[in-house]
Amino acid sequence: MCRLFGLSAAPQRVKATFWLVNAPDSLEQQSRREPDGVGLGTFTAEGKPLVEKQPIAAYRDADFTREARERESATFVAHVRFASTGGLRPDNTHPFEQHDRLFAHNGVVQGLPELEAELGDYRALVHGDTDSERFFALITQRTDRHGGDVSAGIADAARWIADNLPVYALNLILTTATDLWALRYPDTHELFVLERDPGGPDGTRHLEHGGRTGIHAASAQLTDHPAVVIATERMDPDPGWRALAPGELLHVDGALRVRSEIIANSAPRHPLSLADLDPTAAASQTGQ
Repeated sequence: MCRLFGLSAAPQRVKATFWLVNAPDSLEQQSRREPDGVGLGTFTAEGKPLVEKQPIAAYRDADFTREARERESATFVAHVRFASTGGLRPDNTHPFEQHDRLFAHNGVVQGLPELEAELGDYRALVHGDTDSERFFALITQRTDRHGGDVSAGIADAARWIADNLPVYALNLILTTATDLWALRYPDTHELFVLERDPGGPDGTRHLEHGGRTGIHAASAQLTDHPAVVIATERMDPDPGWRALAPGELLHVDGALRVRSEIIANSAPRHPLSLADLDPTAAASQTGQ
């Protein structure tokens, strides 16, 4: 299963280190199961997206074996890809960038010709072959229709897909230089959130998050600053982790305020099961 990780310390810019290959419980282990790409998205001090990604397994890429990647940003998004659609190309590797926003997705959407027709001129934003990038373009289109309201754009796009296309999952993380959004829909895959106090549960520890089979991130500055973390699994023993409800859209704003709403309280009109997916797509959702 593709792995998602998001972090916001907004408005504070913090340094965080991501071990993409050579640390215990790092992307190296996960990428041996998810052999189609890894990516990390951050923002410069000027608010410009910085995307670093590779369309092949991290353990086969020398660039990811040399050193940990320390980046400074208010928001972060990382992704490990197991391809369901699209070949091993940079254009098909998450996170994607559109209109100074970054996006990573875990799931499968079918009916791409219908989705492209709905995109209209926004089809020009799509450079690769994936359902994920097309989903992102629909969010961008709907966000523009709602006057730049990203929450409304995500909700509108997700509801349109749920009503019109075959859907396995639409789990996502979307970031700007100041804000972070996460959606779990429907109940296919779990997605977790941690609203972390400075120093964690006892107030003395830096952030040290390493999933059993996924992304490893650390930040000494989060001993002194609060943060919100989104991940496909609980990444430490902190009792504050909770699973997003199916249909829950969570927004972390530029002051680290967390708002949550249920944007879809029913199943997709055309739900997909693993049996409905081709072997490649099914493997992308199970990690097998």
